Amino acid sequence: MQYQEAVDYLYARLPMFTRDGASAFKKDLTNTLRLCKALGDPHKRFKSVHIAGTNGKGSTSHMLAAILQAAGYKTGLYTSPHLLDFRERIRVNGAMIAEQAVADFVSRHEQLIELVQPSFFEVTAVMSFDHFAAERVDIAIVETGLGGRLDSTNVITPSLSIITNIGYDHTNMLGNTLQEIAMEKAGIIKPGVPVVIGEWQMEVTGIFERIATETGSTITYASQQRRVEIVRQDADYMHLKAIRRDEIAASAFRLDLKGTYQMKNLVTVLSAVDELRSNGFVINNAHVEQALMQVQGLTGLMGRWQTLSTGPLIICDTGHNTDGWREILANIAATPHRVLHMVIGVMRDKDLDRMLPLLPEGAQYYFCEVAMPRALPASELREIAGRYGLKGDFFPDVAAAVQAARQHASIPDLIFVGGSTFIVADALAILGTKA
Repeated sequence: MQYQEAVDYLYARLPMFTRDGASAFKKDLTNTLRLCKALGDPHKRFKSVHIAGTNGKGSTSHMLAAILQAAGYKTGLYTSPHLLDFRERIRVNGAMIAEQAVADFVSRHEQLIELVQPSFFEVTAVMSFDHFAAERVDIAIVETGLGGRLDSTNVITPSLSIITNIGYDHTNMLGNTLQEIAMEKAGIIKPGVPVVIGEWQMEVTGIFERIATETGSTITYASQQRRVEIVRQDADYMHLKAIRRDEIAASAFRLDLKGTYQMKNLVTVLSAVDELRSNGFVINNAHVEQALMQVQGLTGLMGRWQTLSTGPLIICDTGHNTDGWREILANIAATPHRVLHMVIGVMRDKDLDRMLPLLPEGAQYYFCEVAMPRALPASELREIAGRYGLKGDFFPDVAAAVQAARQHASIPDLIFVGGSTFIVADALAILGTKA
């Protein structure tokens, strides 16, 4: 197969959660283990860090990968979903997997794929393991796709587990309470493997404590170890200081990721670095400082409070659940603007009764949709949003919505694009961003 033929095969042949929803979610690890066994168990041939959580796991994964790269370690990075290019999911030292490597993998294992009948995510996870093993990475940062306990990535035994936080998302599959969701995320905690919890949350801390005790895992709450404050922001960086609870002196960092929610992620990353140092990884402060200044350049992270255009200012963000929207709205409030224009679209399975009441009634809305079955039609979104006092027009796609927003916006205004990772992906493509 050629590259595009291979990718088209994966899209067309395999169930995809991003396209098909819950029906594509395989509720056990059988397929992944079968694929790994047939490939010689590549997931056992490299060290790893496993990251789960409702929000922030992507940014945390990229920051940690950047730090390990800066420290001289050959670093794999597996994340999902991608925004512009399938190969974004699988990187080594920031470089996407080669098109030929994807084509060769699918060609070589097509009969196995037909036999096992895995999901799209199961195949891509195993493809990443095979690539990392072939590249002989020193360590791989592996982000879960959905949940943790039954996620395809949960076949690895990492050197460190990280759970960023617990919030409401994918409740139809993970549970309707924070405790049920926490149980699923906590499934990545392995016997004897230390775990860093990004945010201490009273509702779920007992669950993490119990499972860590059962598995003999040391547990660290990053938010209890440090606090991070914004010193100032400029066009290039968010200037931060991090202060350990047991120290007076602060560490200064410049972060090229702009959303203020990155303060929480930084706390998690710094605790993870402490644990990796305890595991024998040589990471000095200069490595951390250097990496945080160029996370986007080192790892290709996109879609996190990212400026797409100026005059008027257009910003996108992939946050798509209740907690994600709270962070987005805090950043919008802190961004000077006259009129707020909101280009938004959502998936059918999102809890709009939790999300929509958070959105500002005074904004001008441009409701849109992406071309996939999971997408909620823009006309339906406008109708539901209207019940919450949110007014605007609906458009058949993101391009039309963005164009309308730009036509109506003045220079001092702010256009925000979001509501779904896939809305952001289309916006990035429209405005000329490259992977």
